[in-house]
Amino acid sequence: MATAATDRSRVQSQNLGQVLLEAGLISEEQMLEAQQHHEAGKGTLGSLVAKRGWVSPQSLAMALSLHLNLPLIDLTRHGVQPEVLRHVPEDMARRHHLIPLDVLEDGMAVVMEDPTNIQVLEELTARSGMRILPMVGVRADILTAIDMNYKASNSIEASLAEIAPLAEAIQAPSGPRPIEITAEDPVVRSVDLLLEQAVRDGASDIHIEPARDSVIVRYRIDGLLQQVLSLPRATLAPLLSRIKVLADMNIAETRRHQDGQFSVKFGEDEVFLRVATSETSWGELAVLRVLGRPVAILDLAGLGMAPDTLTTFNRLIQAPFGMILSSGPTGSGKTTTLYAALDQLDRRQLNIMTIEDPVEYDFPGISQIQVNRAAEINFASGLRATLRMDPDVILVGEIRDAETAQTASQAALTGHLVMSSIHANDAPGALFRLANLGVERYMIASSVMGVLAQRLVRRVCDHCKTEAEPTREERAAYQEELGEDLDRYYAGMGCNFCRHTGFRGRIGVFELLVMDDDTQQLFLHGASAAELKAVAEAQGMIPMRRDGMLKVQQGITTPAEVIHRVFTLK
Repeated sequence: MATAATDRSRVQSQNLGQVLLEAGLISEEQMLEAQQHHEAGKGTLGSLVAKRGWVSPQSLAMALSLHLNLPLIDLTRHGVQPEVLRHVPEDMARRHHLIPLDVLEDGMAVVMEDPTNIQVLEELTARSGMRILPMVGVRADILTAIDMNYKASNSIEASLAEIAPLAEAIQAPSGPRPIEITAEDPVVRSVDLLLEQAVRDGASDIHIEPARDSVIVRYRIDGLLQQVLSLPRATLAPLLSRIKVLADMNIAETRRHQDGQFSVKFGEDEVFLRVATSETSWGELAVLRVLGRPVAILDLAGLGMAPDTLTTFNRLIQAPFGMILSSGPTGSGKTTTLYAALDQLDRRQLNIMTIEDPVEYDFPGISQIQVNRAAEINFASGLRATLRMDPDVILVGEIRDAETAQTASQAALTGHLVMSSIHANDAPGALFRLANLGVERYMIASSVMGVLAQRLVRRVCDHCKTEAEPTREERAAYQEELGEDLDRYYAGMGCNFCRHTGFRGRIGVFELLVMDDDTQQLFLHGASAAELKAVAEAQGMIPMRRDGMLKVQQGITTPAEVIHRVFTLK
């Protein structure tokens, strides 16, 4: 049977090569080379031509569909039936780039990158006991569908069902008592799955929230909280005990606020999480911030800055001294921007040091200091220590107190390039925030070179993007910022890839205030934030709301998203 399968695979691959050749997608030399690689057992013809970049994944899928007379499935439109997933393990789906779609009367429909792989088809038949109906899909769409559909929720609920005796054992008239968790307990597996799913979904925060009769688990994805699980009330204590053990927190303490952090490994990737717990009227609440997600640092161009803003900001970060501030509320992407700026600097010729809480990304060639309050290392003391180590560039994670603000300003005046984040509503507001922390206006005017204020807005999903008609409020907001009418804009209809939200991913909107001579003089003579902003706009600064509406014009986001996310006081 193996020989017959091999012969059939070879014939199909040769025919596919002819289809690609006749379609003008590959040359005869490329077809022969790919066939030789296939016959040598180095992969199918389809995967080889796609890997070499000779044929796009979309064109390859279409050619396979036509050649094999199999349906080409758009996984953004076709939903995967949850019950069919139990027939195909996740590791097999990932290994062979396939996902089961549904169980039909005559068999199980499976979307595959390579339906010519007879061995995989036979394995699917053996596992499911059903006839396999292969269908063609694009590899990237299949991998995304695997991430979206192989959720941890069922496994978590099954594991937590086993801890009912443990949960009952700790309930006593005197109140809850500490639970000793061993590596074999189901709760260990449940927490691991919970964290893994959050990382896979791109969540920035995990909320474990007690309610009257249940425990609600929510992930913050693209800035919005989404409920992913509702668990029995009795599972709260075991879950929190496991998390506290990981974060080196006191498992016996449930009434006081606690903070901790830990890291976990998923494959080769290490993810860092910061934990905060607090007592509520229904029990103890835990929120985990996902910090060190294994993604590459974006370059500045990929953050979403307008070309003129990007050019000016690049010029600022190349300065030998002075202070650059990134302002905005929590979760607005300030740290990502500062990291992207650091990544542009020459680490071989510059001594770059950071003081962070926590260190969220490991930079080779940069000395990074972790805030440690137990050892009396905070932003202010860390900054003072750093100044004795001959730094050229210093990144201070956040300016939040008078001592840090004063020390950072003095460092910027004494030959160091200082970058930091600060909580302020907009770019001019950051200057007044420094003044409120006790820094003299003349020091602010002399030390600060520029302030980059930012927010994050959700991107319209490219898979289900379509034209939409604006409301009266959206049209008015657009008209106010760009001076033109808005007849239509792009919005997402909702599909499998965006969890039917119409959005997938986020992008920054920015405003960059440069402290030139005019701005310095205005600030020194007591100008208000509104006056500073008016002068900056006259000199070319693009306000955040206008930057957001420009992204609406480009089809990147929606007017409602800009109105909702980019709130500034006028």
